[in-house]
Amino acid sequence: MAKKEKENVVASVLAFEKKLVPSDGYMFGTTWDKRNEIGTALKLIEKSVRGTISNRLPRALQADPLKLDAEVEKANLQTVDTCSLDTDHDTLQLKFSLKVLSGVENPSACNSPEFLTTYKQAVKDYIEREEFKELARRYATNIANARFLWRNRVGAENIEVKVNAVNKGAEKSWLFDATEISTKDFDHNEPEINDLAEKIAAALSGKTDFLLLDITASAQTGKAQEVYPSQELIFKEKDNKDNKKKVLYSINGIAGMHSQKIGNALRSIDTWYPEFDDSASRVGPIAIEPYGAVTNLGKAFRKPKDKVDFYTLFDHFARGGKLKNIEEEHYVMATLVRGGVFSKKDEKE
Repeated sequence: MAKKEKENVVASVLAFEKKLVPSDGYMFGTTWDKRNEIGTALKLIEKSVRGTISNRLPRALQADPLKLDAEVEKANLQTVDTCSLDTDHDTLQLKFSLKVLSGVENPSACNSPEFLTTYKQAVKDYIEREEFKELARRYATNIANARFLWRNRVGAENIEVKVNAVNKGAEKSWLFDATEISTKDFDHNEPEINDLAEKIAAALSGKTDFLLLDITASAQTGKAQEVYPSQELIFKEKDNKDNKKKVLYSINGIAGMHSQKIGNALRSIDTWYPEFDDSASRVGPIAIEPYGAVTNLGKAFRKPKDKVDFYTLFDHFARGGKLKNIEEEHYVMATLVRGGVFSKKDEKE
């Protein structure tokens, strides 16, 4: 009976608002020498191309030369969106804003006063001890190294990130050479990153109400080179009126990056999952997720059977229990900063 009562302490309605709130990213083209000026808004370009059949074919077709020839002779016609720099531009600019909020100790919805009491105490203890310093340092690193550029980061000769704190009373600027800051780990002690991290930690811990950052990344990729906005999901073919095979994201005609994709990059700070040391060269830090999900690998790095997933750790932590180490606490708190609906459903025995 005691065990049943203890399980029921977990709230059946529980939700948290995210505390890192990025805007969509807007993409512009310019030259490296003029990267401090506002560039030209990039537009999407529609192309119709005749591709070849390159997918894996059934064995029956592979074994029959005549059938194979007939198959590959078919035209693979496609209409796709693309985006490129102008012929006289060699630099991509990505601009977005980031708001950092306090109040992680206050769920946006919670239907258990008893759970809320133990949860608030656990978070208060963490903030008093850690002040979000480690998480803030990692978020600041992912801003400074331009991880949010994703594919646009690859093959860039130079990458510069300019960060401006713009809310009243917090005005300050930072400039980072992203090529000098690793995306594989957080083993550094850069004064400028630490300074930005202090501002982020102050907002997360409630020392300041919030922090608003304007961020511009400039990547010198080469004249007329293709750049990569976010790609839209096509849920139903019937909704794809233009019958495009690839639809890119734009905001009022300007090529853009989804705020969700930028947010995923900023919260890619989880090096505490069990396989990190074994797979660092292939995966490295992963995004903070309840099950450590990395969709492009089709893998969850934090499995409930190993008791390293968010819900296992959170249920213990939020009810006053002690976790094994500070890394588990960092992970739990980072997931709360991420936000989400973490309600516990009633399970029939």
